[in-house]
Amino acid sequence: MIFRILALFLLASPVIAQPEFIRDSVQSLRGESDGFGGFSGIHVYENGLDFTVITDRGNLLNGVFTRADGRITSIEFAALIPILDTKGRPLDSFNTDAEGLAIAPDGSLLISFESNNRIMRHATQTSPAEFLPKHPDFNRLQTNSGLEALAIDASGTVYALPERSGELDRPFPVYRFKNNTWDTDLQVPRQPPFLVVGADILDGKLYILERHLAGLAGFLTRIRRFTIEDGLVDEQVLFTSKSGQFDNLEGISVWRDPLGQIRATVISDDNFNFFQRSQIVEFVLHD
Repeated sequence: MIFRILALFLLASPVIAQPEFIRDSVQSLRGESDGFGGFSGIHVYENGLDFTVITDRGNLLNGVFTRADGRITSIEFAALIPILDTKGRPLDSFNTDAEGLAIAPDGSLLISFESNNRIMRHATQTSPAEFLPKHPDFNRLQTNSGLEALAIDASGTVYALPERSGELDRPFPVYRFKNNTWDTDLQVPRQPPFLVVGADILDGKLYILERHLAGLAGFLTRIRRFTIEDGLVDEQVLFTSKSGQFDNLEGISVWRDPLGQIRATVISDDNFNFFQRSQIVEFVLHD
């Protein structure tokens, strides 16, 4: 009798659906240039068709999606554009490792770099760079695990996150730049084995793209979301892939399509390895 009553109670109780990203399309990327690949950041513009990506060899690349019923069916790319330094020269050597891309409300581009950890602002894609002031921590970030993720909100506040926090049980610091000052009031809880590789902000919520290389099984991908208040609250895991389901997804752009749906467009870094894949994967949020 007790089990029958419990079963009836469970059947009568409403099931609250949890929001989740559902894969909508996957496209493999191919280009003729030797510099095509190594994609580490992406921004999709409001029309959902035009986009810009950055590469970890110091280039920008613009593209256009063709869509059918909202789904990506093909992609066209323009020519590579070198990212310029403060003197208007293409980046070289140790300075090229671009990782995070964010487009400010005024249309300027912000790009974060690891190895030589810094954030540069460009008025246009072909403008010389201006440096944002450095937080003192930037010079102490782990080698090849520096300023991996970059986002900007509607007010122009910049959010930068390193790939690693320094300890497995230490939260990822969020370096927030507003009113020409950095603060570290916000933190993203670290949940091993995942590391931060991308970020974006939409409607006051911070979306975090995370990655784990599970040996020969391939890459694991996860997307988490937080509401930005005095801290980061209301954590939700919106997607977790299977091992090897996608390649090395590193850049994320979250935007709202003409139907009002939230989409996450994610791009992979093939590290210029023949055995890896350059991909764009797009998800639709189901609430």
